[in-house]
Amino acid sequence: MENRIEELEKKIEALQAQVEDLKNNAAEDQLSMVVFSGDLDRVLAAFIIAVAAAAMFERVVMFFTFWGISALRDPKKKVAKDDVMAKMFGKMLPNGASALKLSSMNMAGLGTKMMKSLMAKKNVLSLEELIRNAADFGVEIVICEMSMDLMGFKLEEMIDYPNVVVGGAAKFLQEAGQSKATLFI
Repeated sequence: MENRIEELEKKIEALQAQVEDLKNNAAEDQLSMVVFSGDLDRVLAAFIIAVAAAAMFERVVMFFTFWGISALRDPKKKVAKDDVMAKMFGKMLPNGASALKLSSMNMAGLGTKMMKSLMAKKNVLSLEELIRNAADFGVEIVICEMSMDLMGFKLEEMIDYPNVVVGGAAKFLQEAGQSKATLFI
């Protein structure tokens, strides 16, 4: 009888250790999202999801990389570029949310104007308004350091946003690894 009790106690201890491991490694109430695209419709979708998720999750973290960074540029801020490539990227890529184009049916800008007009007519928030809402709801933004370096962007030329940091892929993977949901847009 004493052996059975000892065996049961060992099994209970093992189960308690497994429960602790599960608790320690459980996903947090969080959404992590990569925003790779700099297309208006895709960035709109990213911010619509982020704002909606902010009402559902404790944390929302958006990781902006490559072309997605263009949405965060502030057209009112002028930062001197050090090299020719940085100057080229600065001129060729959209300068802020209002300059983004549709991924399809852009039609030399006509499609983008039609979409923005239709959004206003239907009382759909603009991208700029969604970005402000995301900030108000505490959505965090991480801007990819490597992408900024490659394109010659600086944090000083980005929009004023309360929860923004510069980080690398490891930062995103850390966030995604503890998230209940992860998206790539």
